[in-house]
Amino acid sequence: MARETVLVVDDEEDILELVKYNLDKEGYSVVCVATGEDALAATRMKMPDALVLDLMLPGVDGLEVCRRLKADPTTRQIPILMLTAKGSEADIVAGLELGAADYVTKPFSPRVLTARVKAVLRRDAEAAEADAAVHVGSVVIHPGRHQVLVGDVPVQLTATEFRILHFLARRPGWVFTRQQIVDAAQGDDVYVADRYVTDRSVDVHIVSLRRKLGEAGTLIETVRGVGYRMQDV
Repeated sequence: MARETVLVVDDEEDILELVKYNLDKEGYSVVCVATGEDALAATRMKMPDALVLDLMLPGVDGLEVCRRLKADPTTRQIPILMLTAKGSEADIVAGLELGAADYVTKPFSPRVLTARVKAVLRRDAEAAEADAAVHVGSVVIHPGRHQVLVGDVPVQLTATEFRILHFLARRPGWVFTRQQIVDAAQGDDVYVADRYVTDRSVDVHIVSLRRKLGEAGTLIETVRGVGYRMQDV
């Protein structure tokens, strides 16, 4: 399995060596550059999985590097962790508003920095998994587009129905209780866009889903005494 690549950008050689040493120990492939221009060139040469970026750089500064990367569709998704001696709220807010994922101020703990890098990479991986299209039989679910296709035909679902279908389809063959489905359908909100979800209303949503999916509705199976599952086909 290929190691994740972290591009570290800082004009202080001792900082580069410290960060590289600690990230190397955690199994990352580390590329170090000292200027904003070199950082932009390095991302064009080989896309890193994450960027540790100092804001105070000669020439093209860190905020400008962040701005350019986030404006380019090919590099927009690279998670950026700002590493800077600037501790003012305005600098931190400016970087976060440009799309940086997190920040660490100098002087810093190498262990904290490594933990933050792990966290932004984990969040990035989780987001990619959540946005990935899910295929089960003739059903295709596009989370980012909030779209469901049966064959090539779009199916109109409510917000709750979409969440339930996506939840079941991400783990085909697994059986979920009504309460687990309720929790997934609600997400972080007790009240979702279309209605309040209870364990009793799950059955109603499943009936509606099966009807809207047509023949593909048979992919959603009832497991008596337990709940529901999506067929593993």
